[in-house]
Amino acid sequence: MTNELAGKVAIVTGGASGLGYATVEKFVAEGARVVIADLDAEHGAKLAERCGPNARFERVDVSDADQVSALVATAVDEFGGLHVMVNNAGISCKMAKSLLHDDFADFTRVMSVNLLGVMLGTREAAKHMRTAGGGSIVNVSSIGGIQAGGGVTTYRASKSAVLFFTKCAAIELAPFAIRVNCLAPGSIPTPILESSAKQLSDEARERFVKTSRQAMRDNRPLEREGTPEDVAEAALYFASDRSAYVTGTVLPVDGGTTAGTPVHRRSKEGS
Repeated sequence: MTNELAGKVAIVTGGASGLGYATVEKFVAEGARVVIADLDAEHGAKLAERCGPNARFERVDVSDADQVSALVATAVDEFGGLHVMVNNAGISCKMAKSLLHDDFADFTRVMSVNLLGVMLGTREAAKHMRTAGGGSIVNVSSIGGIQAGGGVTTYRASKSAVLFFTKCAAIELAPFAIRVNCLAPGSIPTPILESSAKQLSDEARERFVKTSRQAMRDNRPLEREGTPEDVAEAALYFASDRSAYVTGTVLPVDGGTTAGTPVHRRSKEGS
């Protein structure tokens, strides 16, 4: 720990689990005061209690403009400002057999959380930051928004839109010294994969997750598994002054998956 975020106030949406949870822990450890925003009040409150006086929980639906505005106001009123906004909240859609079988029943909700939630969070944070000397906004997309594929079309579309929105926002907000960057995690074990198969039986869902995880490993050049803490480290970089000259950037945190197909695995003996 280097206390990189000492004196800074951050909001992390979707902070009660997964990537958001790890980011909250990392930011608090680095000296930030953090507002945890999530719909999961039970786990969000427990995390805030665990992190101590430098964290507080707010139950927020990121697709609701009034709630996001109130979230920013809470950070400013309770902690004295807002320097970092991490728009991490996201949900998956139901896994469809193919595009031809997709009924798009969850399209509106997925887009409302994954895209509109990012747009609202960016806008509301920027309203404060533009009069406070600037700040850093970190949007969380996915390699599913970079690489085309089937099965969860709405999710992929929402995450792809986040990438482009981030670049647009970076250009618009640069005159106010507000940096806007994007993380694109991939092959990170979090509950979101399992949630896309919740319509399956327990046995089928377990088989689906296991098969999907193995496919991710096969398509990843680096052999080691990624962790939520890896993503939190990348978020810390964008949040810190180390990235003061970086904006409009998309950073995959994926073990090289989006770089290309891995070469044949070599044996430990080097044969």
